[in-house]
Amino acid sequence: MKTKKLMAVLAASVLCLSMASCGDSSSDSTAKSSSSSKSSSSESKADSSESKADSSESKADSSESKSDSSEESKGGNDGKVIKVGIINNDPNESGYRTANDKDLKATFSPENGYDAKFAYSLKNDEQITQAQKFIQDGVDYLLLSAADTAGWDSVLQDAKKEGVKVILFDRTIDASEDLYEASIVSDMDQEGKTAVEWLKGQNLDEYNIIHIQGVMGSAAQKGRSQALLDEAEASGWNIIISQTAEWNAEKAQQIVESQISAGKKPNVIYAENDDMAKGAVAALDKNNISHGVGKDCIVMGFDCNKWALEELLKKNWNYDGQCNPFQSSYIDEVIKKLENGETLENKKIIMEEKGFDAESITQEDVDKYGI
Repeated sequence: MKTKKLMAVLAASVLCLSMASCGDSSSDSTAKSSSSSKSSSSESKADSSESKADSSESKADSSESKSDSSEESKGGNDGKVIKVGIINNDPNESGYRTANDKDLKATFSPENGYDAKFAYSLKNDEQITQAQKFIQDGVDYLLLSAADTAGWDSVLQDAKKEGVKVILFDRTIDASEDLYEASIVSDMDQEGKTAVEWLKGQNLDEYNIIHIQGVMGSAAQKGRSQALLDEAEASGWNIIISQTAEWNAEKAQQIVESQISAGKKPNVIYAENDDMAKGAVAALDKNNISHGVGKDCIVMGFDCNKWALEELLKKNWNYDGQCNPFQSSYIDEVIKKLENGETLENKKIIMEEKGFDAESITQEDVDKYGI
């Protein structure tokens, strides 16, 4: 009996050990299976992440490619951004100058591949100081509308030494042509001659002229003044006064009022820009002097502001000489040619301009040529 009981206990023990051993084997298998599954899932996620990373890199490459392409289109074939220093007269000087400044800013913009800096002054010495600063800043091009024709040789020689290319616009200067690349300007001498020829053709019994000048020494002043002074001397015209109003309407009004108060009544106002003509007309109106076509006093201006041409259309003024402010497209074309190593066919480009007579001007002229 004892032997049988002992055998039964041993058999039970063996059975338990066998079951425990099977349980461990099953657990290991499950763990291994789970671990394998997780590993596979992680690898799948890793592959997915790598795929996303590759996709991101591809997008980044695409973005860089677009950026590079954009930069190239802005700055030319090599993507170069062109640094330009632009020296101009005060935009508030006149309607002409406001239009000129707006035109330059529209062309010499980052969108067109330019890094442009602007400086303004009606004083030559201030402009020269700013030109020196632009040269020191390492601009590629110096664009210049000089307040005065004289005094530019030294600074332009500095520019040439530093490899800075100079382009004149609007106004000429008294300097050697080898100091600048191109000159895109109005022919101020011809503007004056055209206006004076028109005035001579009016065949007045006598000429009593109040001559209101622009900023003394500027190309516009010199060209428009000289033609009148030469003809006055040749034909015996009476110049009541020649005095600068520095392009300013209020100063022009004061000049005319002072002459009328002194008993010197004009029958011609020759003002070297529209704003000064406007000031002169205010003085005529204040003193009950009629003006315009068939009236007591002829009124002449320059620049062709739209409002001035409308005065011609109404026959309140008699003549307006055009001065074209839209030079930026010509300058841009010159720069592109120089950047491509091309030789300029013409160093001096003259803007096309004309004079308008109140008796022949049309609304189409006002809309087309008014600035």
